[in-house]
Amino acid sequence: MTTQTKGAATQQRMVESMLELIQIHGYAGTGLNAVLTHSGAPKGSLYFHFPEGKEQLGERAIGLAADHFEALITGELESARPQQSAGRIAETVVGLLSDFLEANDYAVGCPVSVVALEMGTESERLRTACEAAYDRWIAPLADFLVARGHDRRSARSTASSAISLVEGAMIIARARRDVQPLRDAAKTLRTLLDLPPVAKAGRK
Repeated sequence: MTTQTKGAATQQRMVESMLELIQIHGYAGTGLNAVLTHSGAPKGSLYFHFPEGKEQLGERAIGLAADHFEALITGELESARPQQSAGRIAETVVGLLSDFLEANDYAVGCPVSVVALEMGTESERLRTACEAAYDRWIAPLADFLVARGHDRRSARSTASSAISLVEGAMIIARARRDVQPLRDAAKTLRTLLDLPPVAKAGRK
């Protein structure tokens, strides 16, 4: 049991290191030796824990990134007051992302978008992992909108647009080294997410 616990801790350190390094250097720019050095894991442990190599480790790192942002989204949605709008909640989330970029001097961004851009046409495994991550971020916002009276189809479409807007704004903010694109996105999200539900037309 102790050996398994140590092994799980080593594995987790490697996944966390892979994620951090992807955020800074990209997927292609992150070598396995760098992951071992960054994580402090013993040499030879990588293929013990990740026998399928770098893609398997990258897939796990994307999953961890998905966990982090999903937890942020669901945490804000679940703690929302009844009168608090989806737009206000999105504004809070975007503010936290702005703080993150500034605190890291724009050196790190969303690892999922990085991997999707680099490897989307090169690795079906990584593309699928990125797709799953985005779906996990869209789903809780869509559920929230449905709970506020929107129909499922329009809620899903709106939530997808919101995530796309935030992802694009983060990329532009990094390019400009300025969080203004995120502030602009927050204003647009207020308009987009706070539109009243469309009344369903009665059947004739």
